[in-house]
Amino acid sequence: MERASHLVHISLGSNIGDRLAYLQKAIDVIYEEVGDVLCISGVYETPAWGFSSDDFYNACISVKTRYTPEQVLDILMGIEQELGRHRKEGEGYEARVIDLDVILSSCGVVATKKLKVPHPSMQERKFVLVPLEEIAAQELHPVFDKTIEVLLRETKDTAEIKKAKEQLINPKENFSFSDFSYLAIEGNIGAGKTTLATMIAAEFNGKQVLERFSDNPFLPKFYEDKERYAFPLEMSFLADRYRQFTEDSSQLDLFKDFMVSDYDIYKSLIFAQVTLPEEEFKLYRTLFTIMYKEVVKPDQYIYLYQNTDRLLQNIKNRGRTYEQNIPAAYLEKIHQGYIDFIKTQPDLTVKIIDVSAIDFVKNRKDYCWLLREIIRK
Repeated sequence: MERASHLVHISLGSNIGDRLAYLQKAIDVIYEEVGDVLCISGVYETPAWGFSSDDFYNACISVKTRYTPEQVLDILMGIEQELGRHRKEGEGYEARVIDLDVILSSCGVVATKKLKVPHPSMQERKFVLVPLEEIAAQELHPVFDKTIEVLLRETKDTAEIKKAKEQLINPKENFSFSDFSYLAIEGNIGAGKTTLATMIAAEFNGKQVLERFSDNPFLPKFYEDKERYAFPLEMSFLADRYRQFTEDSSQLDLFKDFMVSDYDIYKSLIFAQVTLPEEEFKLYRTLFTIMYKEVVKPDQYIYLYQNTDRLLQNIKNRGRTYEQNIPAAYLEKIHQGYIDFIKTQPDLTVKIIDVSAIDFVKNRKDYCWLLREIIRK
């Protein structure tokens, strides 16, 4: 089961060396390892709190993540070590190249031996409240039942906080989908195409077009009796895909940057060739050819390849009852159908990406690697 996303707010600080560079590097790695960076505050120069040292640069970010707050903390401590900080227990406050703390979480109150959220001292520290208020003024503190805006107004901390001229850059800008107007993500049953299309649409403001397989009444019947229900299944899919694509591609969405789908309409012909007897397939192909001429073609076609063993495991894990008896040979025929199609489409920009050895849902690094493969020219 996929983990639900939630929001965490993270405080960042540095007062050794190139402070801005350390903050930027930390945010870059947080994007790669924790989740989507939604907001970044300005950079604030603040005096050291609780000890004498050089002034800090501080900032706050909000991050959408699938990891629990405890897992986020573990990742943040790993980032600190990677950037050269080594925490020392029992020695109080000290200068540091980087300091990363989970301040708030949409999961609410967290109280474990290693993590307390909300951060128990945040209301006493302007170097946390000022940048946090900039990006989350109306966020509610779940213990005090007050907004960050109110906490900042009421804090007894009188430290002088100055906003620096420097700005931090959102690492998301390195993953541009501006070259695409329509991105199609294809793959075999269980390859992860719907999950990936959903993730990309959510993170990069894409218009999402997903196959409506769950509404097809013939699909469960097909897996019980393929010979009887193959033709009505493929015809119903073709009709629905044609209607969906002609409607969605013709409707201009001013609030979305591009369209991303978890299928290309040509999959209708690929599956039909595998499931239908020869005479029925000839009839089907005639109808398909007529419809296909009117459907918009993707300017980037991604084929997610997963080996058959991994596909079978994915199918088992997602638990759709009617899919559990799909034979390996059927999956291999579908894969070959895709490869044959790709070979005969010289005008289609295609990338075949092997994702058999990665998990782009559970591992953020794998997801970012996959994004780079998709946008790489």
